Amino acid sequence: MKRNKATCDANSCFMCQNCIEEWRPAICANKTNYKLRKGELIFKEGDPVTGIYFVYSGNVKVYKKWDADKELILRFAKDGAILGHRGIGDDLIYPISASALEDSVVCYIDMKFFESTLKVNNQLTFQLVNFFANELRISERRMRNLAHMPVKGRVADALLKLQAQFGKTDSGLININLSRQDLASYAGATYETVFRVINELVNENCISLTGKSIAIVNTDALTELTKSI
Repeated sequence: MKRNKATCDANSCFMCQNCIEEWRPAICANKTNYKLRKGELIFKEGDPVTGIYFVYSGNVKVYKKWDADKELILRFAKDGAILGHRGIGDDLIYPISASALEDSVVCYIDMKFFESTLKVNNQLTFQLVNFFANELRISERRMRNLAHMPVKGRVADALLKLQAQFGKTDSGLININLSRQDLASYAGATYETVFRVINELVNENCISLTGKSIAIVNTDALTELTKSI
């Protein structure tokens, strides 16, 4: 990662939004911005925790190793999102990895200052607890889906979630550049299986393709597939 001179408004990330206004100059004095190339690691599973990251611009994937050469994408993070919070606790290593899906900029805050920020800003601490609780609920649903939902339902669920998070382009495409391998890792399936399911969904007029991009044509049909547990 290379240091980046981009200035932020100290108002848009998860931490700044939930801090008292008087604390924001301290954040500006203690943050470091880094520029990332597409595919570049921010931190790796097993690395010692040194601090917390926030996405300033771009898109990031957060994932965990499935086996030696596979990964399971846990979530995607875009502008303002927090990264590295799973490393908070007694065992100070990152249990997951994060890398840039495209050229991005992240803001780094070292752990000592972040802990001080939590002690001063009650609203931030409260919202962080809510964020952890929501992530736990999502993780529990993911575990259920991986165990019981057919692959076709998981792919449909992944596409619906991506559109809900990133929206659509003017031409109706899901507004994120995602490889088929990353889509497979997000759905918890193999590349070959997802490739087959995508073709089935196209033939059933549930989705349409423009190059590597996907547009949802029939939201109701995809939603119905997610109920098949």
